[in-house]
Amino acid sequence: MAKKKVKKPLTIQQKINRRTFISFGVFGAAAVGGVLSWRWLYHAPEEATAITGGQRVPLRRALNKTEIAVRRLLYNENHLVKTYPKHMAAKNVRVNSDIGIEAEKKFDVADWMLEVKKQNGDTLKVSLDELKMLPKTEIVYDFKCVEGWDQISHWGGVKFSDFLRHYKLDDQTLFQYVGMETPDKSYYVGVDMPSAIHPQTIMAYEVNSMPLPLENGAPLRLIIPVKYGIKNLKRIGTITFSNTRPRDYWAELGYDYYSGL
Repeated sequence: MAKKKVKKPLTIQQKINRRTFISFGVFGAAAVGGVLSWRWLYHAPEEATAITGGQRVPLRRALNKTEIAVRRLLYNENHLVKTYPKHMAAKNVRVNSDIGIEAEKKFDVADWMLEVKKQNGDTLKVSLDELKMLPKTEIVYDFKCVEGWDQISHWGGVKFSDFLRHYKLDDQTLFQYVGMETPDKSYYVGVDMPSAIHPQTIMAYEVNSMPLPLENGAPLRLIIPVKYGIKNLKRIGTITFSNTRPRDYWAELGYDYYSGL
């Protein structure tokens, strides 16, 4: 009867060589898969421009599903962004864009009036002086931009949820979205209701305890710490409520509609 051949144990070098071969094989397969996936996405059809636009269909679907998951499963109004003492706030607040407020020299703050359009067709008009009569809320937090920069800044104004409550607009919070536009309609954002009524979301009329400069969105701008800067509308002109996504300037150009942190 023939003796069973006993395998010799692998040497340390053979073990290293085998592991290296396997590692390179896995890496190569992942690289090929990545290239093929990128080519597939690159050649995928582009979405038709509507509320969102400028993005490949599969990627937009992924962004939309991520938004649903975050809003339904992860969002919690008790989750607050980190705040800082006032002395840490930047003295010169960075101005990144003037879309919607380009005609600064022609804009007169004294003529400004906030318009709130309810779903039933009623329109509420509120002056800056009337807003300043409401309880003031201040926040010092790290403002973040999608371009990669951030800056600790100090803002003061009216908590959006306080504003809604004071003007008996609580029923409007039953809608899924809030839309905001500049007076000239050239810049606009859509915000999911949970983020809009988040306890740190304010309509600011001050920066560093001083009235907002024109370039920072005077007389009233949105400060929504749970979102990137593209959602922090400067110079709020109108506010609307709906169950469908309001138009959003950057989402129409390919950015994520949710833009949450």
